[in-house]
Amino acid sequence: MENLEVLFFDVLGTVVDWRGSIAAEVKPFLARYAAAEIDAEDFADAWVGRYDASVEAVRAGNRPFVTLDLLNLENLKETLEAFGLTRVKIDQADLRHLNLAWHRLQPWPDSAAGISRLKKHFIVAPLSDGHTRLMINVARHGKLLWDTVLGADVWHSYKPMPQVYVRACELLGVAPGNAMLIAAHDYDLNAARNCGLKTGYVTRPHANDPSKPAYSPLPNNWDCEASDLLGIADILLKGRS
Repeated sequence: MENLEVLFFDVLGTVVDWRGSIAAEVKPFLARYAAAEIDAEDFADAWVGRYDASVEAVRAGNRPFVTLDLLNLENLKETLEAFGLTRVKIDQADLRHLNLAWHRLQPWPDSAAGISRLKKHFIVAPLSDGHTRLMINVARHGKLLWDTVLGADVWHSYKPMPQVYVRACELLGVAPGNAMLIAAHDYDLNAARNCGLKTGYVTRPHANDPSKPAYSPLPNNWDCEASDLLGIADILLKGRS
């Protein structure tokens, strides 16, 4: 892998703890509306669990491209209804603030340091379903020092559609074989590999996407594998001065 130039990173689940971060913001929200008996993690999983079906309509061409802000808000309203909270008058500003929890996702403890180490030798950039403004806000919130920010609104598509990976390589002027996707989701890595990219697998707790309950993991045959981004850095920087 001595010809590697660019490292792309899945963000939601790999670089940031989206489920834990959302649950942490859901808990006080529920308490404000006298619904503290609802488990915040269950609510967060139900909200995130609508994610894949909502972006599938865009992937399939049945809906024009819209950003995650709109999809997440639609899914949030459906989740509130599923938990019986439509009977409560919810302040719309409060609802919008909760929806923007996706802009305040907390990074895993190793993420900022791992990206900074890798940045010394590679171009580092997010490759996420999040749109550009969301990715910028997450980066600023988590002190993630990307070289550039690429959002789904650049290619108007969602992973694992091939054009996401191909277009990202084109924009950074790198051959797919000289780029790597680092992710905690094997379906994402498999799609990147099918487009010619190298693959780096990171183990994250609760990385299974609740919106893909029937998904069967793929064999572990990635180009490198580690328990966190610092481990990925140890592998990729070995022998480099």
